[in-house]
Order: sequence, then structure tokens, then C-alpha cells
Amino acid sequence: MNAFVFPGQGAQFVGMGKDLYDNNPAARELFEKANEILGFRITDLMFEGTEDDLKQTKVTQPAVFLHSVILAKTLGDSFKPDMVAGHSLGELSALTAAGALSFEDGLRLVSARAHAMQKACEAHPSTMAAIIALPDEKVEEVCAATPGVVVAANYNCPGQIVISGEVEAINAACEALKAAGAKRALPLKVGGAFHSPLMEPARAELAQAIEATVFHTPICPVYQNVDAQPHTDPAEIKANLVAQLTAPVRWTQSVQHMVADGADHFTELGPGKVLQGLVAKIHREATVEGKQ
Repeated sequence: MNAFVFPGQGAQFVGMGKDLYDNNPAARELFEKANEILGFRITDLMFEGTEDDLKQTKVTQPAVFLHSVILAKTLGDSFKPDMVAGHSLGELSALTAAGALSFEDGLRLVSARAHAMQKACEAHPSTMAAIIALPDEKVEEVCAATPGVVVAANYNCPGQIVISGEVEAINAACEALKAAGAKRALPLKVGGAFHSPLMEPARAELAQAIEATVFHTPICPVYQNVDAQPHTDPAEIKANLVAQLTAPVRWTQSVQHMVADGADHFTELGPGKVLQGLVAKIHREATVEGKQ
């Protein structure tokens, strides 16, 4: 069975999507429609901007979404998913590619999400760190014992978890995790504590936008981050999408459940190769490829 997966923030690179724009008239039309919806020429930043331009959350999230979704729309009959999933922001890409959201509504929600998260980051300085080579349970235990806000935020693959929270709490947790045997505890260059309780203001703001948006039944099950389970009911999808901002991304569990449900071929759509690497580590027997 074919699973299509969609990357999140961090996969962006200068020049992303330019081949699509230059060589596919249908793609070019969608990119230009996106420029109108967003009110600025995001294509200029994607194709010829600087890395710093692309690192701004309000630019990064719609840029990654556009690359992924427009690519899916140009595949024609090659895009026949039996199931889909997306990592964090990529969940909105997956939902749009699978028909749960229109292109326009998906982009508007991504933009609203990005602006809400940017505001939450600015209101409370915070960060994230990648923890390598410790069991999930140990990471959770250390986070729970560390003063301040610090939680497991991304279960990326066995032996790789990202923690999220207040700067001082992250620093303290990193030291404790290294003492507990972590091979590495690396602070990440991110704008704030995504998928932690510190995103609550963003969650509340995004909830209003999601509630006002029409969701349809997708063409296949969407494995959502909050519970790693397949969903097709629009009401459930909306509730899970709201919860996602303050809940962890259960990527390891999502891929495991997709495999258990029959997925044996995974295709990553969008910039970078991050998810291809993670899927290969989660299920070594899977066939994995990517399209950009």
C-alpha cells in the first residue's frame, strides 16, 4: 500500500519549488494564486530569498506547504494514496493533498497558524532541543523532573526525540539527559517551543480559524500527529488539528501504525529528505522515496 508523507518546518531551502514553477503551467498558476492570497510574493522568497528570509515562521510554513501541495496536485494519476500523514505543519499539507481542505482554505489556515505561532514565540522566549540515543520513557521522566516548562514534543524515530519549553528548563533538561546517557542533546535554532503548553495562545487563536473553515471527508485516511491514528471524519480531524499545537508529534507511532495497516511504500512530497530518513529508521523494510 502507498503512503504519502509531508514534511514540516525545517525542510525549507532557497530555490524550493522553482522547477515546478518554471516547468509546469498548472503549478505556476497555483503559486501565483498563493501570492494573491498571502498578500506578498512568497515565490520571490522561496526561489531567490535568503536563508534568513525562509527561517521566518510566517514564511517557512506557507513555503513548505506550497511546495508539498502543489507537487501533489501536479502528479496527476501518480498521486493515489492509500493513506497520508504529515509532520507538524505537514499535517495541513497532507489534509489538503487528500482533499479534506481546498487549496485556498489550506493555505489560509497555514498562514493563520504561522502568525499565531510567531506571536506566541515572541510573547514567551522559548526553544527546543534534539535528544539522541535515549529511550522515550527516560526523556519523559527527566522532563517531568525538571523545574519549569519542558516536554517531549516530537517523537521522530526510535532514539530521537525533540524536547520543547522554556530556555532555562531546556538547558537544565539537556544537562540532565546527557548525564542520563544521551549521546547528544542539541539546542535547535527555532523560534520557540512548538508543540508545548507555551503554544496555548496560538492554539486558542487557530481554533477559531479552524472552526470557521469547511473540512471535507478526505480521499483516504489521514494519520494525525496527536494520536497517530487514521481519521476520515471532518469533526475529528478539526479537533485533532487544534490539539496538535500544544500536543507532541507522534511520528514514530504514526509510521508504525501505517505499516501495521499495510503501508510498505512511502513517498515524501516536498522539500528535503528528513521524513525519508525517519521512516527508514522506524521501519527498515519499507521502500522509501522522495519527490521535490
